[in-house]
Amino acid sequence: MGLRIAEIFGPTIQGEGALIGEPTVFVRAGGCDYRCSWCDSLHAVDSAYRHSWTPMSDDEVWEEVTRLSGGRPITVSLSGGNPAIQDFGPVIEMGRAEGYRFACETQGSVARPWFGQLDTLVLSPKPPSSGESVDWDVFEDCVAAGQGARQVVMKIVIFDRRDYAWAKGAHARHPELPLYLQPGNPEVDPDVPVDPQSLADRLLWLVDMTTGDGWFAPRILPQLHVLLWGNKRGV
Repeated sequence: MGLRIAEIFGPTIQGEGALIGEPTVFVRAGGCDYRCSWCDSLHAVDSAYRHSWTPMSDDEVWEEVTRLSGGRPITVSLSGGNPAIQDFGPVIEMGRAEGYRFACETQGSVARPWFGQLDTLVLSPKPPSSGESVDWDVFEDCVAAGQGARQVVMKIVIFDRRDYAWAKGAHARHPELPLYLQPGNPEVDPDVPVDPQSLADRLLWLVDMTTGDGWFAPRILPQLHVLLWGNKRGV
């Protein structure tokens, strides 16, 4: 079958998390084992969009990455959907042999041996507002699988006070993981413009919550790509 790919795009910049602002080519996998209520990439998640996903071999994926990057080593981000439900190990091996760096963002619901080949593994467990629940035993398997990576971090999207309290508990489970929090974007329709002031207000609310509580563990970041491009695909 090869890999199911929703889109490959870039170079652009990483819009969130530990690598925010870093020049990146994105490989967005098709398919996911979650259905988050506020998902902003349904085109790569819902099987209703399966007809738009492209079956690609490892070589075809890598040829497209090198074409987009002009053969110049850059960070390649594996996203989705959930890229962990597919085997990206061979693609990572091809890229690392040519000096490329790799990051992967996943909710931590499927552990893969190739996590250890990454430069950055971003584990993004989903809070209560998503409508999903975390299997913490599997999440810990993902942390263990990423031990060979240069860094493993946790990133959580926050929509409300319940999510915020949940994030504190998630951090308490894994205080060894650098923690990044970002306010969620309630408007995910690509045809509806985002309100930058509303996003700024949500960011300020999250800053006030953490500093007011004296909780200094997380780094608070915006979704930079949403501020720049709204919900447009392929950026």
